[in-house]
Amino acid sequence: MTLMIIGLLIFLGTHSLNIFAPAWRDRQVAQRGAIPFKIVYALISIAGLWLAIVGYGEMRTTAVPLWNPPVGLRHLVALLMLPSFILLVAAYVPANHLKARLGHPMLMAVKIWAFAHLLANGRLGDIIFFGAFLAWAVVLYIRLKKKDRALGTVYPAGRMPGTVATVIGGAILWFVFASYLHIYVAGVSAFGGM
Repeated sequence: MTLMIIGLLIFLGTHSLNIFAPAWRDRQVAQRGAIPFKIVYALISIAGLWLAIVGYGEMRTTAVPLWNPPVGLRHLVALLMLPSFILLVAAYVPANHLKARLGHPMLMAVKIWAFAHLLANGRLGDIIFFGAFLAWAVVLYIRLKKKDRALGTVYPAGRMPGTVATVIGGAILWFVFASYLHIYVAGVSAFGGM
């Protein structure tokens, strides 16, 4: 579990610079340049995520169960992941109503993903892993919304084609991931059990 926690600290720490050290981040970008900073940032983030995932996989072999979630919650998780994937896609599709309304749909996607997986997993490592992502997404979303209000940020208005593309794209991604990829990423089938 130590490897997982180190990975979480690295990954979520790098993604928390906007919360805890925006002035330091801005100085680094000014001193080193935007592209070199982004390259180092990406490499550190990828390393942290890799450590967290490998550590999570190792944790599952020596899991400390805290509670045994009802089987029905697994179906709820699969259902909750549909809006999570739609919100994830909304972060990248231009001119959709979800991004116009929420401003930061990817963080909303992370919140739903983490909360849903907390419902269906009762091991200590699961609670640390998904709880860390949930806490991070909540804090960062609040911080970015405050920043948006302070700067008067207005997101482009949503249009129906962008919104339809977002919903269809998110639904397709959800189906493909749940049906074929979840087993490879998490070691369990999304529809057959968590």
